[in-house]
Amino acid sequence: MRIITPKIDTGRVEARLRDFIRKSVEEAGASSLVIGVSGGLDSAATAFLARNAVGEKGVQALILPYRDRNSEDVADAREVCRHLKLLPRVIDIGPAVDAYFSHYPDAAVGRRGNKMARERMSVLYDWAAKEGGLVLGTGNRTELLLGYFTKFGDGAADLEPLGGLYKCEVRQLASSLGVPETILTKTPSAGLWRGQTDEAEIGISYPVLDGLLHAWLDLGWDRQRLLKAGFAPETVDRVRSMVRGSEHKRRPPPLPEIPPSWRKTEPGSG
Repeated sequence: MRIITPKIDTGRVEARLRDFIRKSVEEAGASSLVIGVSGGLDSAATAFLARNAVGEKGVQALILPYRDRNSEDVADAREVCRHLKLLPRVIDIGPAVDAYFSHYPDAAVGRRGNKMARERMSVLYDWAAKEGGLVLGTGNRTELLLGYFTKFGDGAADLEPLGGLYKCEVRQLASSLGVPETILTKTPSAGLWRGQTDEAEIGISYPVLDGLLHAWLDLGWDRQRLLKAGFAPETVDRVRSMVRGSEHKRRPPPLPEIPPSWRKTEPGSG
């Protein structure tokens, strides 16, 4: 298989994203940025960008574990915060999630995972309201295109600095930013249940995903050329189906149009 791995100019990208974050804060009149630091690559890279954009005093870092399930991730998240001189708040989402599912003890693991993601985002937005801040998303282009996120969970944010970068490009940027090596080489996982990994859940490795998406969407390769390059037919069809089938997750809710002629202005109004 001939995988074309996209490469970025990390210096120019970092400057662009840093300016994007700073400008977004200024335009919103926000006092800070609120970010959930998970101990993973994407949140670490985003935290580094945020600190570089507005300084450590302008970043509110929250670590949101589900009870003691993600102790290694919490340790990695703390290390990121220590490196950036951020004072993290650790808030266990376990009691809130468990209180809900006490009514639905047979709920499937995927349903529980989605609830955890939405509970974390609920906490982040509550904290942002408290602090007058903006919620900083940590999604990358690969996952956003595939719909590999929870709608109104980790897919909700006020801005997504990494949203234009494939996973491999986030890794390149993170290395340039100085993200610790233990996080750079860590197996990607949303930490929603024990043993969960992103690549196992998707069923395709990130190098293959990034190469296929880059060739298809950026280089304009059609299905035949992708197959000729060595991508398996089932992989090509599945990725294309995931991108198209998750379009609704990337759009705001549709609104029905009400024609102006359907509205009547009462005499004396206006």
